[in-house]
Amino acid sequence: MSLLVASAVLIAAVTHASWNAIAHHIEDKLIAFTLIMGGAAVIGAVLACFAPLPDAAAWPYLIVSALLHIGYHMLLMRSFTLGDFGQVYPIARGTAPLVVTVLATVFVDEALSAWQLTGVAVASCGLVGVAVWGIRDSRPHWPALLAALATGLSIAAYTVVDGIGVRASGSAIGYIAWLMILEGVLVPAYTYHRYRGALLPALRPHAARGLLGAVLAMTAYGLVLWAQTRAPLAPIAALRESSIIVGAAIGALFFKERFGGPRIAAAGLMVVGIGLMLRTG
Repeated sequence: MSLLVASAVLIAAVTHASWNAIAHHIEDKLIAFTLIMGGAAVIGAVLACFAPLPDAAAWPYLIVSALLHIGYHMLLMRSFTLGDFGQVYPIARGTAPLVVTVLATVFVDEALSAWQLTGVAVASCGLVGVAVWGIRDSRPHWPALLAALATGLSIAAYTVVDGIGVRASGSAIGYIAWLMILEGVLVPAYTYHRYRGALLPALRPHAARGLLGAVLAMTAYGLVLWAQTRAPLAPIAALRESSIIVGAAIGALFFKERFGGPRIAAAGLMVVGIGLMLRTG
């Protein structure tokens, strides 16, 4: 993985944690995700006017990915409703790398080096440590943990689907534009049906933050999709999960959630894993 690709994925990690924090901060999660997904769909529509249409081979992956992303957003919404941001976000993100490694090896026929495999394993252990150490209560809140775990599985699924689809599309920008359009319509449509005439008053107080979240979300996944055309899926999936360090820091600084020494140690373990993933020999 080149320095340019690694830098793009790390920037995506920061922007991803940031838009998730915005979604968590808005109390009405349906309104939050309506603004973020709807805003991303509008940005995607603008980009689609200037980007090449994805090749025909990419459209089945686009449709499946859009459905997976909708499920992912519903699960993420549920996770944020049930648990602390500093706990459920790391679990959701930390589940994906090992699953993606297995799926990419089986379905994409990616051969990873021993260093990369070791790095994915070490980084994933660090991610799990950040998620489960230093939690506020001695007894886990299982509904929140299970929702976060299911979110992570959905992340793994769409990561592999998009990794294949964007390579078949002929245009990473065209692929991300149409993905945002396809996935960004359903939730706003449901919200409109639910709120009816009360929708605009409900959206107005959160519009600026929600639309900022849309820009960050679009940027985050656009960078990841571009990176997936330049490097294997599994190391990218693991490297982008460095967003959990940002997420844990946001939880501690802005949401006043506990971080603690054990989580710092686990974050260091993850950094070691990232270093191993970047080795090619």
